[in-house]
Amino acid sequence: MSTIDLAPPPFAPQATGKLRAILDAAKRAVVRDGLNAISIDAIAADAGVSRQTVYNHLGDKEQLVIAVIRDVTARSSASLMAAVATFPDRPDDVEAALTEFAVRLLDPCMCDIDGRALRWLLERESGRYPELLQTWQAYGPGQDWPIIAGCFARLAANGYLEIDDASVAARHFVALISADLPTAPCTRPPREAVQKAASTGVRTFLRAFASRQR
Repeated sequence: MSTIDLAPPPFAPQATGKLRAILDAAKRAVVRDGLNAISIDAIAADAGVSRQTVYNHLGDKEQLVIAVIRDVTARSSASLMAAVATFPDRPDDVEAALTEFAVRLLDPCMCDIDGRALRWLLERESGRYPELLQTWQAYGPGQDWPIIAGCFARLAANGYLEIDDASVAARHFVALISADLPTAPCTRPPREAVQKAASTGVRTFLRAFASRQR
């Protein structure tokens, strides 16, 4: 597979009609069958379109895989940005506010079945296609980290946290709140598990980074 450009296409979050059906069918096929075994004919049948329609919309098999990664990643990033917009800058109770934010971040973003399945697939295929995983990491999480880090920098500036590097703090936060989530790739964790993971992760995070003056 050649070097992959994951710049977001114009259709990514808003795809509708036949294109949406093809992308969803392709996503199911990629996760179910892997990158080498996917069949354009099977995808066309699942989407209820002709083989030629798949080619007209997305091109060959390689371009189809790229489109699936773009689509899932763009939608996941959109959900993440919606959660980040609710980040608490001046909370009355920093632990409660960060726990609620962690749930908003985990539930629609990190617990999204499509995103979990895609990450699992890319990790599984990384030995054969390392550029897939590397490029996805750079485009998806790599693009989002500075925005999340900025949130923690503001919280530190307002006196709630003591951090030397906002990027490191953000990565620790995300790692801690997701550490206890169930790992099944194609199953959404129950709400209770998400809340427990968020609460445990935030408490651990604050033990390390909470402002001693507060």
